[in-house]
Amino acid sequence: MKKPNSAFCFVFFLAISMMSITVSSAPLQVGFYKPTCPSAEVIVRRGVYKALYQNPGLGAGLIRLHFHDCFVRGCDASVLIDSTPGNPSEKESIANANSLRGFEVIDVVKAEIKAVCPETVSCADIVAFAGRDSAFILGGIIYVVPAGRRDGRVSHKDDPTQNNISAPSFNLQQLQDNFARKGLSLDDMVTLSGAHSIGRAHCAAFSNRLYSFNATNPQDPSLDPAFATILKTKCPSPTNNPNPTIPLDFTTPYRLDNIYYQNLQYSRGLLTSDESLMTNASTVATVEIEKAPLFSL
Repeated sequence: MKKPNSAFCFVFFLAISMMSITVSSAPLQVGFYKPTCPSAEVIVRRGVYKALYQNPGLGAGLIRLHFHDCFVRGCDASVLIDSTPGNPSEKESIANANSLRGFEVIDVVKAEIKAVCPETVSCADIVAFAGRDSAFILGGIIYVVPAGRRDGRVSHKDDPTQNNISAPSFNLQQLQDNFARKGLSLDDMVTLSGAHSIGRAHCAAFSNRLYSFNATNPQDPSLDPAFATILKTKCPSPTNNPNPTIPLDFTTPYRLDNIYYQNLQYSRGLLTSDESLMTNASTVATVEIEKAPLFSL
């Protein structure tokens, strides 16, 4: 029987845990809801399993939802708040609109929990639990989630892009600065980037690497030419491109594994921010560690 490599799982767990705790202000505790709503985590897990059974792609959406929540105002579920007249919310941000997924899963789980434990479990904790359960279903990665977060009441459209969510075009220094503001190291950044083992990206997020990289090279020279040829068949020139979505990892698009790092070493990172991890000796060393065989006998 093959099982997940314990070192990889531990590092991924540690990075996600650090993200979730570092950017939260409330004191957190494992098993926080046992006295008040003991079935809370079971309900979340059941809802996520059902959703991913019907659509495995939602797992990437739920992990990304947790990430985008935590990186703005802390893990406070502000990403779930709807816009109101005169106040467009984070949902309308260019970093989230038409790309952030999983809201419907959270809504269903939230309604089920509310039916048995009204006004007890925060939406922020539900989002964190859902991200954890998605990582387990898609990658066998196990980590505990301390709970006790409180839901925020403030959500602004511009918040995600104001030194918070990294853009797909970011270089290494921009990525490092963004993560450092959240108390996360370069190693944390490389490990959390491994979530790009799953999910999809719109062609517009990387088409400049195919058609308009710079005045000298229309195509990004750091991109594997054979891979670029494949991408061009999926993403025609932006002038007539309906902007479809492409898997971030062509090899195992629905499996949270370390193939992402192996792709980086073959110059097959889809986004500029992915390829940036191969431009620094420290991050290259971490990629080398992460790309070691994920499964062992």
